Amino acid sequence: MTIPANEHAGGHELRTGRLRRDTWRSLAARSGVDIMRCGKLIGAGDRIIAATLPVAVMGVAANIIWDDAFRMGLGHVGLVAGVVLLAIALPLWIWAVAQILLYVPRGKLITSGPFAIVLHPIYTFVALLVVPGIGLVIDSWIGFAIGGALYIASRLFQRREERKLAETFPAEYAAYRARVLLPWL
Repeated sequence: MTIPANEHAGGHELRTGRLRRDTWRSLAARSGVDIMRCGKLIGAGDRIIAATLPVAVMGVAANIIWDDAFRMGLGHVGLVAGVVLLAIALPLWIWAVAQILLYVPRGKLITSGPFAIVLHPIYTFVALLVVPGIGLVIDSWIGFAIGGALYIASRLFQRREERKLAETFPAEYAAYRARVLLPWL
C-alpha cells in the first residue's frame, strides 16, 4: 500500500510505514471522517469481545485437547448446514460492517440493509449464524457454545450502546426501532 506524502509524513515515516497520529487525523479530516465522533459511536464491540474471548479461548483449547468430546457426528448434513448458515450470514455481516465503516464516522444513523432486520446485525449474525456455522463445518458443538456466549455478552452490553444512540438521534432512533423487523433478536 502506498501512503501519500503530505506535510506530516516525512521520508522516515514513509519508509518505515509508520505515520504519526496527527497524520491519520489529517487524512481523516480531509476525507470527512470525524475521529472523535467515530470513537463515540463505535459501540460495545470491545466489551463484548472482552467478555467472550475467555470462553472462546478455553473452548477452542478444550476442543483441541478433547476432540472426541466435542464432535457432533453430523457428517455431510452438518457440513451442508454450516455452509448454508455461512452463505447467509457472511454477506449480511460484511454488508453491515461496510455500512458501519461508511456511515458511523459521518455521524449517521444506519437504518437500512441488515440494520432493518435486527438492531445489532454485526453481533447477532456472528453470534447466531457465523460462529455456529463454523462449528457445524468443523463438526464441533463448540461453535454453538461460543456463539451463545457471544450473544449473551452482546445482549448485556448493547443496552448502553442503545442509550447512546437514543441520546444522539432522539427522534430518528425511536422511529428506527419501531420499524426493525426482529427488534427482540
